[in-house]
Amino acid sequence: MSSRISRFEDKLSHSDLDAFLVTGQHNIYYLTGFWGSESTVFITRNRRLFMTDARYSLIAKDVVKDFDILETRTALAEVAKLMAADGLVKIGFDAQVSYAFYQQLTQLAPDVTWLPQTDFVEELRQVKDETEIETIRQACQISDKAFNDVLEMIKPGQTTELQVASFLDFRMREYGASGLSFETIVASGYRSSMPHGVASHKVIENGESLTLDFGCYYKHYVSDMTRTIHIGHVTDEERQLYDIVLKANQTLIDQAKAGMFYQAFDKIPRQIIDDAGYGAFFTHGIGHGIGLEVHETPFFRGGDDQLKAGMVVTDEPGIYLPNQYGLRIEDDLLITDTGCEVLTHAPKELIVLK
Repeated sequence: MSSRISRFEDKLSHSDLDAFLVTGQHNIYYLTGFWGSESTVFITRNRRLFMTDARYSLIAKDVVKDFDILETRTALAEVAKLMAADGLVKIGFDAQVSYAFYQQLTQLAPDVTWLPQTDFVEELRQVKDETEIETIRQACQISDKAFNDVLEMIKPGQTTELQVASFLDFRMREYGASGLSFETIVASGYRSSMPHGVASHKVIENGESLTLDFGCYYKHYVSDMTRTIHIGHVTDEERQLYDIVLKANQTLIDQAKAGMFYQAFDKIPRQIIDDAGYGAFFTHGIGHGIGLEVHETPFFRGGDDQLKAGMVVTDEPGIYLPNQYGLRIEDDLLITDTGCEVLTHAPKELIVLK
């Protein structure tokens, strides 16, 4: 954690802020290693203060290092005292707060300039350290094993999408996951044309495609993987579309590396789908960062930003024919200086369950 705090303090020293109020649970965990429903962090140029109430104080004293730890139920009042004592006037804070909380800040210290900071900590979180990378690897291994297992339980004409989702949920927990990183997407037949078709009571039938998009939390870090399989048989068109999406997925894997512009990261696989005549049916971005959250920076919306070594991002091209069927293949990639490492290893060859 000390290197993360050092990077944060270096960024703070190069800003025009006197201090930073951290209230986002993921950001607090990133900086301190503490996970709980009640915590506040206040960092100035010469202070590090961690505040929580009596329910968590023993945990905090065991986990949080290199901070002054204060047990309190009035964290903002304590912050106000410090601001007055140290003459702090420009305070940054996590922008993802409610308007009511912002009003509370301005009423607490009306003479202070409160400056919302979008992605101040999140930008630091983009580049993962070795501990984070290894944890994400293990989360991906859990998803891989659950996928291989779920193939054995799907029975055409009998199994519902919800049963598949429940199986994946419990199997990942059996392998060590603490929970789901998002609501599992299980979409069969015409429902697979919905990129985010969460599981329903629909029975999975022969002749249908089945898209599974799922992931888990392991030690607070996520996995996010999609595989599309076919039930009973596959048509020539379905096989052709699968090959196109797989080529788009693999071509990006072959070319992704540190220094690649975000725009190119999206364009490389999209161009393959465009050239095949299905560009209008690839209706979402190519991917996003993952880590403590399943959707975090970077997001690939163009611009001059570049990939950095240590980022973990998704590669998820898809084609969706409205009210017919759709497919997506998604992997988690660790960006390196020379290329990328694929962290999700579940099979990607076309699978047809008999």
